[in-house]
Amino acid sequence: MVEVKGLKKTFLTPEGEEIHAVDGLDFKVNPGEIYGLLGPNGAGKTTTLRLISTVLEPTAGIALVNGFDTMTQPHEVRKQIGFLSGNTGLYNRLTAFEMVEYFGKLYGLEGESLTRKIDSLFEMLDMTTYRDVHCSKLSSGTRQKVNIARTIIHDPPVLVFDEPTEGLDVIVAHTLLEFIRKLRDDGKCILFSTHIMKEAESLCNRMGIISQGKIIVQGSLPEILKSTGANDLEEVFFALIPRY
Repeated sequence: MVEVKGLKKTFLTPEGEEIHAVDGLDFKVNPGEIYGLLGPNGAGKTTTLRLISTVLEPTAGIALVNGFDTMTQPHEVRKQIGFLSGNTGLYNRLTAFEMVEYFGKLYGLEGESLTRKIDSLFEMLDMTTYRDVHCSKLSSGTRQKVNIARTIIHDPPVLVFDEPTEGLDVIVAHTLLEFIRKLRDDGKCILFSTHIMKEAESLCNRMGIISQGKIIVQGSLPEILKSTGANDLEEVFFALIPRY
């Protein structure tokens, strides 16, 4: 469903120095699976997800989403993906319902079928009480629920979550993680970026730990613990990630 081969992204500083933000990544994510990208800030997690989502173009390598190439078939890739980050913005002048409706229409949905999908999502995410509230008046937790709804309104087979629980209180974060788990159980292919080890341990089927643009270890949690001799993921993280 998602396949990355030799993926690279190089940026140039004003002085002409090359920064290898993503440096030759290889991994594959299957339907009904959550693959976690773990690493500190600046490790290359967000850049990787933006490359897969066609927000950025790779310097080298390929990324395939449901068989479509992000470089040569970006429009088709965007149909396959729902992308959510911890700081995705909303249009404050729209209500929660109008926001999700707007994105539904962008994906070609309309009429009663779109309204039914929105109603179903709002009920599933416990959003009905603020469906007509303007986004400017929503709390961070309810705003993130609106973002989830607009991310999945077109029922994409691939979902990309870039630190989606950042800034959320523990109750809202728990609700969000349970919903992501349900999406996996429904057969979605999910990429999940986080720096919270407990999230990764409880949620991800497989994961890759990334540092300085490279994946230094990947596999299921038992496989990673066995290969490193560590007791938990946090111990793996601190043993492998350089500290500055």
